[in-house]
Amino acid sequence: MKKISLVIAAICLMFSVNTYAQTKQAQESTENAVEIAHLTKETFQQLVWDYANSPNTWLYKGDKPCIIDFYANWCGPCRQLAPKLTELAEAYKGKITIYKINIDQEKELAALFGVKSIPAILFIPQTGQAQMALGNLPKETLEEAIKTVLIPTIGKGDKDSKNKK
Repeated sequence: MKKISLVIAAICLMFSVNTYAQTKQAQESTENAVEIAHLTKETFQQLVWDYANSPNTWLYKGDKPCIIDFYANWCGPCRQLAPKLTELAEAYKGKITIYKINIDQEKELAALFGVKSIPAILFIPQTGQAQMALGNLPKETLEEAIKTVLIPTIGKGDKDSKNKK
């Protein structure tokens, strides 16, 4: 009987140690995970484009290129796209910023960019015009867009010369 009790105690101890290790690992990965910010009309105007004060002139306010994901919680393809964007946010941390806009909550922003189908992905380079893509794109296609549309613009043109134009 003592042997059975010892075996059960050993199994419980191993299970507890394993559970603790998994919990600790999950906490560390959560702490290190890149957070994708959700934009509202107000934060969009602060971080991306103040369209209220300059409605006819596109002037990107960010300090690095960005991607904006127009999505809705009920959208299956949007939910499939989300983990890819999280992976890309981690892979390109410090080089690009990724934002999300919930079209059900921010109808004005969706209308501003003519979003009628989701997911819609807006690629905004440091300089130049933004470009829109539609659908649950493969991760490879998103990476190619980052490399060809966003990354080549890093360091080209500075904010002061852009503001003087």
